[in-house]
Amino acid sequence: MSHSPYADSAWYRPMLARHSGEDHRTATALELFFDLCFVAAVSQAASAFEHGFAEGHLGHSLLGYALVFFAIWWAWMNFTWFASAYDTDDIPYRLLTLVQISGALVLAAGTTQALTHGNFEIMTWGYVVMRLTMVTQWLRAAHTDRERRASCLRYAQGIFVLQLGWLARLALPDEGGVASFCILALGELAVPVWAERAAGTTWHPHHIAERYGLFTLIVLGESITAATLAVRTALDSDAELGSVLVIALGGLLTVFALWWLYFTQDAPRRLSNQTTAMLWGYGHYAVFTSAAAVGAGLVLNVGHATGHGALTDHQAAASYTVPVAVFIASVWLLHRQAAQLPTLANVLHPVAVLTVLATTFTPIPVLGTGVVAGLLIGATLTVVRRAEVRAALPA
Repeated sequence: MSHSPYADSAWYRPMLARHSGEDHRTATALELFFDLCFVAAVSQAASAFEHGFAEGHLGHSLLGYALVFFAIWWAWMNFTWFASAYDTDDIPYRLLTLVQISGALVLAAGTTQALTHGNFEIMTWGYVVMRLTMVTQWLRAAHTDRERRASCLRYAQGIFVLQLGWLARLALPDEGGVASFCILALGELAVPVWAERAAGTTWHPHHIAERYGLFTLIVLGESITAATLAVRTALDSDAELGSVLVIALGGLLTVFALWWLYFTQDAPRRLSNQTTAMLWGYGHYAVFTSAAAVGAGLVLNVGHATGHGALTDHQAAASYTVPVAVFIASVWLLHRQAAQLPTLANVLHPVAVLTVLATTFTPIPVLGTGVVAGLLIGATLTVVRRAEVRAALPA
C-alpha cells in the first residue's frame, strides 16, 4: 500500500510550547507560503507609495506608507513569533493560518485605497481577520500550555480588545485620523510587553533570525523586481539608454551591498534575552520599510530620468538615498553590540550613512549610493580581517 502524504497531517495535537533550543528548527513550508502571500501587500504598498510620490504628494505618501506598512509588518511579526513557540502543524493550525493568509490578501487589496485616498476600511477588515485568528491560536495555546497560560490569555485579551478598537475607528469621522491610528498602534506594540511579563514564550533564536532573514530577502527581491520592470518600461519607450543603465547599475550595487550587510550579522547572538529580542524585532520595522522603499525609490529615479513624474532632481534622489541610509543605519544599530566590530568598523557605518545622504546632491545619486554601499562592505571586511590577524599574532 502506498503512503499517503495526508497521513502526515495530524488531526489535532495539544498546542504545547516548543523547546527554545530545539535542533534543526527551520522555517516550515507553511511559513514560507505565508511570507509569499505577504509579498502582495508589500508590493502594493511600495507601488502606491511610488505613484503618490511621483505625483508630488510627498508628505501624504510618506505618512500613508508608514501607517500601511505598520499593519503589514505587525501582522507578519506576530504570526512569526507565535509560530516559533507554538507551531503544532496540525490541521486546525494549518486552517487558521490559511485564514490569516486570506486576511493578508484582503489587506493587500485595500492598500492602494488607504495610500491614495486615505480609506482604510478594506485594509482594516483584512487586518482584523488576521488578528482575530491570532486570538484563536493564543486561546488554543492557553488551553494546553498550563505553564504559560497567563501569558497566552494576556495576548488573546489584548489583541481582541484592540481589534474592537480598530473596527470602532471606522465609524469615526475620517476614520479617526492619524491620532486614533497611533493610539491603537501603540496599544498593539504594548501587548507583547505586557503579555511576556506573565511568562515568557519559548521562541527559538535561530528560527526567528531565519524568518526575519527570509522576509528581508523577499522585500529586497521585490525591490529588484520593481526596478527591472521600470527599466524595461523605460527602454521600451525609447528612453536614453545611458542614464537608465547607470541607474540600473547603481540599483544592483546597492541591493547587493544591502544583502551582504544584513546577512553578515549574527542575529541569534543578538537574540539573547526577551528584552533585546523585543527591541530587535521592533527595530525591524525600519529595516523592512526602508528595504521596500528602496525599490520604490529606484522606480521613481528611472521615471524621473525618462521625464515622468513631478519631482525635482533632489526629491527624486532623496526618494532613493534616504531609504538606503535608513537601512544601513538600522542594521548597524540593531547589531552593533552583538557584532563586536573593531572601533574603526563601527565608525564606517555612520560615515557611510552621511555619505549616502550627501549623494542626494550629486548628478548620479543612485550610482553614487551603490558605490558607497559597496565601499562600506569592502572597508568593513578589510578592517575586521586586519583585526583578526592582529589578534592571532603572538603577544
